[in-house]
Amino acid sequence: MNPNRLCIAILSLSATPALSIPAFAQKQVQLDELVVTAKGYESDTLETASAIEKLNPGEASASDNAGNLFKGKPGLAIQGDGGAWGGNPVIRGLKKESVVMLVDGVRLNSAQPQGAIASLAAMSLLESVEVVKGPGSVLHGTGALGGAINLRTPEAQFTETAETHGRFSGSTGTVDSSLAGGALVQLSSKNHGLVLGAAAKDIDDYETPDDEVKNSGYRSESLLAKYAYRLTDDQKLTLNLQNHEDREVWYPGSAKPGPAGNGTLTIHSPKQTRILAELGYEATIASGTLEASIYRQEVEREIRAFWDFKDRNQVWNDVSFDTDGAKAQYRMAIGDAHLLTVGLEAWEMTADPERFTYNPPMSNTAISNSPFRDGEIQSQGVFVQDDIATGDWNIQIGARYDKVTGDARVVGNGPGARTNGLKNSTETLSWSTGAIYNLSAMVNPYVSVGTAYRAADMRERFEDASRGDGYFHKGNPQLDPEKSTSAEIGLKGRGRLGEYQLAAFYTRIDDYIAGRVTGTNNPNNNLPIKQTENLNEVTIYGAEAGFIMPLEALSATAPAVDLDGSLTWLRGKNRQDNEPLYQMPAPELTLGVGQHFRPGFNWHGQVRAVAEQDRTADIFSNNTESSTPGYATIDISLGWDFGSTGDLSNLKVTLEGNNLLDKRYREHLTDGETLSPGRGLVAKLEGSF
Repeated sequence: MNPNRLCIAILSLSATPALSIPAFAQKQVQLDELVVTAKGYESDTLETASAIEKLNPGEASASDNAGNLFKGKPGLAIQGDGGAWGGNPVIRGLKKESVVMLVDGVRLNSAQPQGAIASLAAMSLLESVEVVKGPGSVLHGTGALGGAINLRTPEAQFTETAETHGRFSGSTGTVDSSLAGGALVQLSSKNHGLVLGAAAKDIDDYETPDDEVKNSGYRSESLLAKYAYRLTDDQKLTLNLQNHEDREVWYPGSAKPGPAGNGTLTIHSPKQTRILAELGYEATIASGTLEASIYRQEVEREIRAFWDFKDRNQVWNDVSFDTDGAKAQYRMAIGDAHLLTVGLEAWEMTADPERFTYNPPMSNTAISNSPFRDGEIQSQGVFVQDDIATGDWNIQIGARYDKVTGDARVVGNGPGARTNGLKNSTETLSWSTGAIYNLSAMVNPYVSVGTAYRAADMRERFEDASRGDGYFHKGNPQLDPEKSTSAEIGLKGRGRLGEYQLAAFYTRIDDYIAGRVTGTNNPNNNLPIKQTENLNEVTIYGAEAGFIMPLEALSATAPAVDLDGSLTWLRGKNRQDNEPLYQMPAPELTLGVGQHFRPGFNWHGQVRAVAEQDRTADIFSNNTESSTPGYATIDISLGWDFGSTGDLSNLKVTLEGNNLLDKRYREHLTDGETLSPGRGLVAKLEGSF
C-alpha cells in the first residue's frame, strides 16, 4: 500500500476487527477502500467527517522511531528530545499530553516528563499507524483534544486451511552507524491464529553538519505474541502480549547548567520498558456485535540526571506507571439508516516514584525527594454514537460522560509535605457531530463540530520537587480540566486522478494546562520554579492539505510518475498573556515526485521546506523559547522490487539519501539547541513469505 496516500484510514475503537459487519456498513457508495474507522466497523474514509492519515511503517527504516513517521505530513509534527530515540507526535500544535496514544487500541498512559511515548514500540513490528485529527473524547475520553493515534501490529487471523506467512526487515545507516531489524511469523488455521514477532536495534551517536551529538544513541529490543481462538462461528477469544525495552537512552536536549553553574546536568534513562497483556472477547449477539477486553500495561522508567562536573548521577528516579483497564462496546443496526454503538471504559493508573538527590549538591549525602507517593488516577466513561447513512449523506453524532479522579497519599517532602487537599474529581460531558456529502468519488465536502477535554496527569497534579532539567516543579492537585471546542470544514476525494484532502479548523481551549517559568527561585535550593497552572484561554487555528496525483492519469503521453505534497499552516495564541502559544510548529511545505511501489526499479525524491518560526512565547516561557530560522532539505530513495523470488513472495532493497545538502537546521519543537542529523545514507532490506 502506498504510504503517501492520504485519507486511507482512521482509528479503530477496539484493537480487533468485528466478527461480522452489520448490513448498515454495506449500504454505502461504491468506493475503493473499506477500513476500520473510528466508527468501529469497516467503512470508507470518504464517509467520515474528519481529517485522516494512515502512516505506513514500511516507508521508514527499522532503526527509526514511530514519531519520525509524522514529519512532513499534513497537520502533523514531532517533538524531539535531541536524541535519536525521542519523537513525540504533535497533532495540529497539540503535543503528547493532549493526544491519546494507543497501541492496538489500548490506551498508553504515562505521565513521564521526558521522552516520547510513541518510541515505546518497534517500527519493524508495526502494521500501520492510524491517526484521526480533531476532538476525539467521545470515543477515547480524557486527553483527545488534538486527536488520537493508534500504533497497530498485525492481527492473528483465521484461515480455512493451515497457512504460514511472515515478513522481515532490516536497515543500516551511516549518520548514526545504526543496525536494526525485525521479523514476524503468522500462523493460521480454521480455529487458531498466532502472530510472533521480535525486533532489535543498535543506534550510535548521530552526526550533524557541525559535530557529533554525544549520547544520542541507544539500544532496543521488542517482543510480540498475539493469539486468537475461535470458540464458535460467532465468538472468539484473543490474547495480546507485548514487551518493549530500551537501554542507555539519553536526552541531549535536556542539558542544563549544573549546580552553581558548574558543569552540565543531562537527563538519561539506563532502562525503560513497556509491558502489555490484554485479553479480548468478541461475539455476534442478536443483531449486533459485542467487543470487550481487559488489560494491564506497565511503563517502567529509570530516570537519572548526570552531572559531568562530579562524574556521577546527581538525581536518580525510578517509577512505574501501571494501568489496569477494561472496555466494551456493543454495535447494532437499526433499520437501514442507523448504526448505534454504546460503550463503556474504565481504567486506573498508579505510580509511586522514588527519587533521590545529593544535597547539598557537592556533598555525598543522598536524600529522598520523591515528588509524591502512592499517586493514582481513575477514569470511568460511557458513550453512545449513532452513524446515519441517508442518500449521499453520512452523519455521525456522539456523546460521552466521564468521571476522572486523582489522588495521592503525600505530595512533597519534609515540613512542607502535604497530605490534605490532594483529591480531585471532575465530571465532563463531551460531544461531536459531523456530516460528509458524497457528491462524487473526487468531491466529498464535510463539516464537523465537537468538544473534548483533558484532565491533568499525575505530574501536573502532584509534582513538588526538583527535577534533573534544572527546575523546581510545582504541581497543583486542584487543576481544572482543559476543555476544547473545535470546528472543521474540509474536502477530500479519491479516484482516477489521484487523491487529496483539504481541511481548515479552529480550536478554543479553556483552562489550558501548562508549566510556566515564574522567574522566581525556590528558597530551599535556589532552583528556578516552574509552576503548573491553568491558562484561561488559548486558540489554535490553521489549514492543511495533502495530495498524490499520478501524471499518467492526465494524459496517455505523460510519464508514469506520481506527484505528491503536503502543506501545514498553524497559528496558536495564549490569550491570557496576549502572545503566541508556546512551542507551535512552523508552517511547512513538502513536494515530491517519483516512481515508487512499482515492480522493478523505484525512486522518489522530496523537498521539505520549513518556514522561520519567530512567534515565540516570551512572557510565558520567561524568554526560554528560541526562534528558529527556516530551512529546506532534500531526500531521495532508490530501490528495486524483485517481486516473488524463490520461496519469498516479495523482496525489496532500497537505498535512501537523507538531507542530501547536509543542511544545518533544528526542528522548532526539539528540546535545547540540538541540531538535526546531517547527510546520511540508509540501506534497507524487506521481504515476505
